Amino acid sequence: MTSEELLALLAAIGHTQRLRIIGELARGRVHVSELARRLGLSRPLLYMHLERLEKAGLVAGTLELSSDGKAMKYIELTPFEVRLNVDTVLAALREDEERAEADSEA
Repeated sequence: MTSEELLALLAAIGHTQRLRIIGELARGRVHVSELARRLGLSRPLLYMHLERLEKAGLVAGTLELSSDGKAMKYIELTPFEVRLNVDTVLAALREDEERAEADSEA
């Protein structure tokens, strides 16, 4: 994990609404409209938060067709573990350096 990826992860979970989303999704996969109702959020606001979580690799969305032919988006958690300590930060910085060296050699 690079420092950019680490910061994206921390930013994704660093918001009350996104923590609430993770909490709801821990109960299982759910349709976006149902998730919005449970959380009391508008769908546009929920989609904004889901986008951050999805980019960080914490949730995944899938489109499915309902029996009446409507596209429905379902969201579920992806397995993740967040561990932050000095070693995590140093490993991210080392990864940055290794990638920069590889890019300069190419």
